Amino acid sequence: MSGVDLITFGCRLNTYESEVMRREAGKAGLNNAVIVNTCAVTGEAVRQAKQAIRRARRENPHARIIVTGCAAQTEAATFAAMDEVDAVLGNEEKLKSASYRRLPDFGVSAEEKIRVNDIMSVKATAPQMVDAIEGRARAFVQVQNGCDHRCTFCIIPYGRGNSRSVPMGAVVEQVKRLVGNGYREVVITGVDATSYGADLPGRPTLGLLARNILDQVPDLERLRLSSIDSIEADEHLMRLIAEERRFMPYLHLSLQHGDDMILKRMKRRHLRDQAVGFCEDARRLRPDIALGADLIAGFPTETDAMFDNALSLIDDCGLAFLHVFPFSPREGTPAARMPQLDRGLVKQRAARLREKGRQAYTAHLERLVGTGQRVLIEREGLGRTENFTLVAAVTGAPGTIVPATITGHDGDRLTAGAAGDQPSSRAAA
Repeated sequence: MSGVDLITFGCRLNTYESEVMRREAGKAGLNNAVIVNTCAVTGEAVRQAKQAIRRARRENPHARIIVTGCAAQTEAATFAAMDEVDAVLGNEEKLKSASYRRLPDFGVSAEEKIRVNDIMSVKATAPQMVDAIEGRARAFVQVQNGCDHRCTFCIIPYGRGNSRSVPMGAVVEQVKRLVGNGYREVVITGVDATSYGADLPGRPTLGLLARNILDQVPDLERLRLSSIDSIEADEHLMRLIAEERRFMPYLHLSLQHGDDMILKRMKRRHLRDQAVGFCEDARRLRPDIALGADLIAGFPTETDAMFDNALSLIDDCGLAFLHVFPFSPREGTPAARMPQLDRGLVKQRAARLREKGRQAYTAHLERLVGTGQRVLIEREGLGRTENFTLVAAVTGAPGTIVPATITGHDGDRLTAGAAGDQPSSRAAA
């Protein structure tokens, strides 16, 4: 092989950072290499990363294989011990071109492969300017990294460090650059995006940042948020939901559960009624909004009644999109030391949550049949509505926004017929 191949797991922030890594590795002159950007959120994510590393070695026997990302940060020695791996870079190191110039020699010991610092010592997040996201119709902008909270199930703060924010002016400048490159939609992303600004002068909020982006970049047609913590939603964010049509009507919420006792054992900062109340407020302010959420099945000590509270949260919050995670004990977290449920029961409850989520999503699709939508084309024949629902049978170049009438669905995506208006012709670069 020639050049650098990137294999990315996990969140949208990882997708964004992979583009930074591609650029920085190129600056360093790296060639004949595979970089695996890992995720640590579940044991399954780590297993998949190891599987991808072994496959990459079989397919590229003479390439350097570099492992980085959250799992590399938290389990550096595990990856360094793999014969297939030539170097392990931490989450801070992976974003610097110097790291790719100073890779260890082939055949060194496991300890010598590791280039991972203490992530808790990192106090700032530099703005990483990315002009385009390869193969994407929408662009992502990182505004925050790390997390100050210590949910009992979560290993991510140990992979990402404490919360730190990108200054507002740097974020706005990057959005301007992306819009100048032809992007119609920008997604704000971070590890704990709603904690944005707490470490900056004046303590600006995520909602205020979004307001400033829309005010200062009038040519940006669509602004979207990635996952947020509803308990941290500020008044500026709620006003955007109500008043700003360029602010997209879709929110993915970090809810995790619907039982108050489990939420307390998770060390979450909200209770069930607060989650339901936020969803009701959001729908009142923006009736066309769609809501998604992360839910964990089979958390330690979860009884049948507690699980039922998680199941009923889907209806009570009016959720349409669900990410279900069977509880996965992560070594070093408090939840791993709690009384565990039988793995078969955990998988069974996850399956029930997913089935309930499928029913909710089907009902969401049904509600959109017969409506007119503006669809951002992601690739030929496929796009997404403003509320992030997939639409098939749409025509237009990737990156364009086209009007469409929704004529039906197949259970996975909407189908569309052409609307009367002419589609926009400006495509993403």
